[in-house]
Amino acid sequence: MLPVLSRAEARALDRRATDEHGIPSIVLMENAGRGAAQALSAEFPRARSVVVVCGRGNNGGDGFVVARELPASGHRVRVFLVADPEAVGGDAAVQLAAWKAQGGGVERIRDDNVKLFDRVLADSDVVVDALFGTGLTRELSGLDRVVVERINAAARPIVSLDLPSGLDADRGVPLGAAVRATMTLTFAQRKRGLLTPLGAEHAGRVSVIDIGIPASLFEGSGSSAAEIEEADAACAITPRTRLSHKGTSGRVLVIAGSPGKVGAALLVAHGALRAGAGLVTLAGLPSVAEVFENRVLEAMTARIDPNAPEASVLALLERTDVAVVGPGVGFDETARRVVTQAVLGWQGPVVVDADAIAHFHGRATELARSQGALLITPHPGELAGLLGVSTAAIEADRFGAVARAVELTRATVLLKGAPTLIGAPGQRIAACPAGHPVLATGGSGDVLSGCLGTLLVGSDPYLAACSGAFMHGRAAERVAAQRGVDRGVLAHEVADELPAVIAGLSRQRPFVSR
Repeated sequence: MLPVLSRAEARALDRRATDEHGIPSIVLMENAGRGAAQALSAEFPRARSVVVVCGRGNNGGDGFVVARELPASGHRVRVFLVADPEAVGGDAAVQLAAWKAQGGGVERIRDDNVKLFDRVLADSDVVVDALFGTGLTRELSGLDRVVVERINAAARPIVSLDLPSGLDADRGVPLGAAVRATMTLTFAQRKRGLLTPLGAEHAGRVSVIDIGIPASLFEGSGSSAAEIEEADAACAITPRTRLSHKGTSGRVLVIAGSPGKVGAALLVAHGALRAGAGLVTLAGLPSVAEVFENRVLEAMTARIDPNAPEASVLALLERTDVAVVGPGVGFDETARRVVTQAVLGWQGPVVVDADAIAHFHGRATELARSQGALLITPHPGELAGLLGVSTAAIEADRFGAVARAVELTRATVLLKGAPTLIGAPGQRIAACPAGHPVLATGGSGDVLSGCLGTLLVGSDPYLAACSGAFMHGRAAERVAAQRGVDRGVLAHEVADELPAVIAGLSRQRPFVSR
């Protein structure tokens, strides 16, 4: 997994590079600015007029280096400073002096010359945002906010250095206002704030710039979050041999569906089978099981006795490897008893989704009493109900919300979104880079739950969650690319791409002939 840094972790990494490896902080700044200038030139080779907007801190220092490097690539550079030049200190002051020594000018933005700034922005080919980076912790106001809003209003390509100015580095939400970048060139490693829906929207395309910190330092520094890579997703795929058969390929029990919501259960089964489950059983009350029997081909069906739901559910659980509980199961008293037995009263692994999560709204700590390993898969609204907060509060701090849910439930928690986040006791919060807007359709989450159920056979919940989220997202990317669309793809069509995705990930785990 690729490390993802919080604000504090990014600062600590820089300090360690200086204190333990003897790399002067100004060298790190030089490397950052030089790498950013090269990336900008490669991305915008025809750009001639570049405006660099600097703050007085280290992010501004990065910007001065960019300004100094760009003329060698044929760019005309104009530098604006949102501060008194005398207020620029530390390494940034050294870089400002170097820019001036090269013959560069600096224009200070004031309240009385904002219109001039507007005109210069309008005539530019690219704007470089070097105002605040990761260091901002306060709400933007006054001239700072005006400048950010003017940059956005100019409608020019924007390159942000390290982080779009105004975006919270940890939570990925605007602090009053934030730059909406075309591209963000982040230094050393990705930041948590770039891996949230709002953060991704403000960041645009993200590239990581190597600033010369040794790889060994990343390995030893640790991080509270990470980004999933293909090799991580492949780890949950169980190799097949010539001796593999349906009984050894995973038995998945799906407890889902109710009148009007039968499709959810069918999609879970379809996702599980497409992910490679050997045997899938759809279980429901008699009226629902009868509908299942008229619809399924590859799956089996089972009836839950409404007069003895706990006993009949337990009997089914004893004949399976993994259970997926919740999609469309309903909220009546019988459904409550079924969910409680399956989630809390069985020693095997359970995917807890949709309606099953809602049965525990406001009672997250009860999930910690489960006898088996749980993988809980809420969308933001469901997690809000589980934690007893608003959906807005979840979106305002997605990393924090996942950490809180893990703490209360002692389970693996997969928070759906862009990107999906996965947390578990003792593990870093993992962000899934795979995904596509075609997943914004009913049933996508049901397919994911089925895929997760299959992967839980033989994998721990955290690994299964990371792998399943990646496969599901990559499947969506594949079908969208094949059709050249961003909508109109049905959930079962995403499931149908899972075998190809798994095959691609499995190439490093070839078929075994023994």
